[in-house]
Amino acid sequence: MPRYAFRSNKPKVKEGDVLKLPPPAEPPARTSRRIGMHTSASGGVPNAAERAYRLGCNTFQMFSSSPRQWAQAVVQPAQCGEIQRLREKYDLHPLVIHTNYLVNLASQNEAFLKQSIEAFRGEIERALQVKADYLVLHPGSFRGADREQGLLRTSAAIAASSTGLDLVAGGLTILIENTAGAEFSLGASFDQVAEVLDRLRGLVPIGACIDTCHTHVAGYDIVSDKGFRQTLAELDATVGLKNVRVWHCNDAKAARGSKLDRHQHVGKGTIGLEPFRRLLNHPKLKHCAFIAETPIDEPGDDRRNVETLKSLVTS
Repeated sequence: MPRYAFRSNKPKVKEGDVLKLPPPAEPPARTSRRIGMHTSASGGVPNAAERAYRLGCNTFQMFSSSPRQWAQAVVQPAQCGEIQRLREKYDLHPLVIHTNYLVNLASQNEAFLKQSIEAFRGEIERALQVKADYLVLHPGSFRGADREQGLLRTSAAIAASSTGLDLVAGGLTILIENTAGAEFSLGASFDQVAEVLDRLRGLVPIGACIDTCHTHVAGYDIVSDKGFRQTLAELDATVGLKNVRVWHCNDAKAARGSKLDRHQHVGKGTIGLEPFRRLLNHPKLKHCAFIAETPIDEPGDDRRNVETLKSLVTS
């Protein structure tokens, strides 16, 4: 496994898979915010939508192919139609797809970069097929170069991957996700995320996805009230809050500044509940989707994390 790839924080399907339970008798309660979970597409991409609905979500994220294999899945037209039907039936918007972890568009190895570009193009094509709204991408690892060269390479590779594909007509926006700050990784600072956005503006529809765990372990203070306000002010001054379309709502197992990307259940880690309450009720973030990528240690953890986030919405 390449050094830049990290352990998946996305939940795995366990015996408590919600599809094995009877469907809810009534639609789940909703809030004024779009709150969801990364759900499994095991058995076909429509299952990710069905799982999301049964967990009480009104938005969701999924993989469109295996996150740790280069072999790319083929999404059949019937599955594309079915996931669109379920999304309309259940009001599941937006649909977010997370890119394969193997993709490194900042790679200095030309053969690996070529493979990454091909894989990311496949991600874009499948996202367009299923009419996803957002495609989330980690900016990559610059090992073997410097950070500025890495940012340049990532930006150029995103543009190359999308050549000839009409993302605007397809309603698809690529979102650059901030990272935890591990060695050689790009995107640990808001400035770096903003630089990629600036380089791609006008070439592809582009925005940002901000992960609360990554933000915290990268060193930003989102726990104290003052720190939270300062961090959002810095995010607004660099990336722009209007350009943040998705928040990954993950608590952290590790300490602030540790650079260790270990997700924890909402309110159970070193971030705590209050920052999520501030986030969900912030007046400048009403347009965002808030999606958990929390672990499933026990059956029902996914539903409990969704319900925790929903319970924090007051506006």
